[in-house]
Amino acid sequence: MKLLSLRSARGAALVASAAALAATLAAPSPAAAANPTLREVANRTGRFVGTAVNDGRLGDATYANIAKSEFSSVTAENAMKWGSVEPNRGQFNWAAADRLVSFAQANGQKVYGHTLVWHSQMPNWLANGSFSNTELRTIMTSHVTTQVARYKGKVQRWDVVNEAFNENGTLRASKFYSQLGQSYIADAFRAARAADPSAKLFINDYNTEGTNAKSDGLYNLVKSLKAQGVPIDGVGFQSHLIAGQVPSTMKANLQRFADLGVEVVISELDIRMATPADATKLQQQANDYKTVARTCLAIARCTGITVWGFGDRDSWVPGTFPGQGAANLYDTNYQPKPAYSAFRDGLAGS
Repeated sequence: MKLLSLRSARGAALVASAAALAATLAAPSPAAAANPTLREVANRTGRFVGTAVNDGRLGDATYANIAKSEFSSVTAENAMKWGSVEPNRGQFNWAAADRLVSFAQANGQKVYGHTLVWHSQMPNWLANGSFSNTELRTIMTSHVTTQVARYKGKVQRWDVVNEAFNENGTLRASKFYSQLGQSYIADAFRAARAADPSAKLFINDYNTEGTNAKSDGLYNLVKSLKAQGVPIDGVGFQSHLIAGQVPSTMKANLQRFADLGVEVVISELDIRMATPADATKLQQQANDYKTVARTCLAIARCTGITVWGFGDRDSWVPGTFPGQGAANLYDTNYQPKPAYSAFRDGLAGS
C-alpha cells in the first residue's frame, strides 16, 4: 500500500510538472506581455488602430516593419486620391494603390480607402475642365464606381466624400457643389454602395471634433442623409490637433453623431506643437493622445483610430504649418516618443 501510494504521488507530481511546463510554454513571454503592440492592445477592445501609409516609404525596412507590426488598418496617404489613380481621363494608374492593398493582405490588415470625392488633389483635366452638369455628375459617379469596384471585398471602409464643409457650417463651393448642389453627396454614396455593398461608407472632415458651427453643419447633413435613406455608415473626424487643445466637447460631439446610428472614427489623428519639442511639450502631447484614445473607447460606436503617419520625419505638418511639427508617435529616427506609450495605455482602456 505504501509502495502504491508512493508511485501514485510521484505520478501525480510528474503530471503536475508537465502541466506547468505546458502552461509556461503557452503563455506569452514577460517581455511580450509588458510590451504589446498597438494593434494587440486595440484588438482586445474590438477597435482597429490604423496609420496612413506613404507609398514611397514602403521600401524602407524600418518603416515597413512598424507599419505592419503596430497597426491593424492602413490608409493610403495619397495613392488612392483621384489625381493619383486617374491622372488622365479614363486612364488609370493603380500601381501604388495596389501595393497598399497587397501590403495589407500580406500582414492581416484592413484597408481604409481615402478618398473618392474631394475638392483637392483632383487631376488637371477635371479641376480645370469645363463640363455640363450632367457630364460632371456622370464623371463623378463613374469614378466612384470604377475605384470601389476594383477593390470590392478588399477595402473595408471608404471616405466617399472628403472635406465638404466651410468653417461656418455651410457646404464648400467645390467644383461638385457649385455645379451639382448638395445632391452630389448622396449620388456619390449611392454609387459607392452599388459598387461594393459590403464596404462601409464614410464622410470625413477636419475641425469637426468638438461642437462648433462646422460640426453642427456636418451633423445636420448626416441626419438628413440618414432620413433620405442614403447609404452612409459612418463619420470620420480627422483630428489634426494642437497639443493642449483637445476640444473639451469632443466626447459629447462624437456621441451625438453615434446616436444617429452611424460609426464614428478618428480618421487622421496627429497632435502638433511649436518646434523644437521639449520634455514639457512631449508630455502634453502624450496626455492628449491618451485622452483621444480614451474618448473613442468611451463611445460604443467609435470603432477605431487612424494616426496620420507615425514618424515625424514623414509628417505633412511642417510643410503646412511652418514652425510646428513633432506631431506623431515616433520621432524622426522612428523611435517611440512618450506619446506612443500613452496612446497605447489609452487604447487599453481601464
